[in-house]
Amino acid sequence: MQRLLIVDDDEEIRSLLQRFFLRNGFETDMAASGKEMDTRLARASYDLVLLDVMLPDEDGFSLCKRIRAAGRMAIIMVTGVVEATDRIVGLELGADDYVTKPFDARELLARVRAVLRRSETSLARESLASHSPTLCFSGWRLDIVRRELRSSDFTLTPLSGGEFELLVAFAQHPQRVLTREQLIDMSRGPAHEAFDRSIDVQVSRLRRKIEEDPGDPEIIRTVRNVGYLFASTVERQ
Repeated sequence: MQRLLIVDDDEEIRSLLQRFFLRNGFETDMAASGKEMDTRLARASYDLVLLDVMLPDEDGFSLCKRIRAAGRMAIIMVTGVVEATDRIVGLELGADDYVTKPFDARELLARVRAVLRRSETSLARESLASHSPTLCFSGWRLDIVRRELRSSDFTLTPLSGGEFELLVAFAQHPQRVLTREQLIDMSRGPAHEAFDRSIDVQVSRLRRKIEEDPGDPEIIRTVRNVGYLFASTVERQ
């Protein structure tokens, strides 16, 4: 059974979600605050965290950043705020998806399954492709098996799960203009629904990590009114 951690200070929502996900084949734990979340994460591992933005001791954005820095666990943020800027902030910090309250439980279940399915696909690819090449471009080394990005001096650059999948999609299709819809399909799966800015946000995050000048990118170039072009030459090793 896949394990979920539900982090929300509303006891009724926590209980409803726990019962709902249990009925749908998930093992679940709950936390009402950032402190309780830390305790849970120290004692057990989880496949995905459902993380409320508004918590009594520490906001969800800060917790998301901390979770992402610690590993590759999937994160779906949940909030009552409908502003697009909050969604962008959540994605900037490494969330895999963002759901606004009130939400339909079946939609949330579909989103959870989509995020986990993407993660499982990545793991399956790693297990079946121990011979997979390292993709080298512009002084960077992208190891698909280890899910690592290293610079020319072998310094490790942390990537979220979404950033890694997007960079793989780019590096496997160099010198080709890709639309946002194509990038969503390649990095998240065709069943995934995302608002228009989500790919732009992840591209911006990748540029800050791999471009010498993110404001004037040479590796991931914008093709106006179309999408993006991975302009580097890619070598397989």
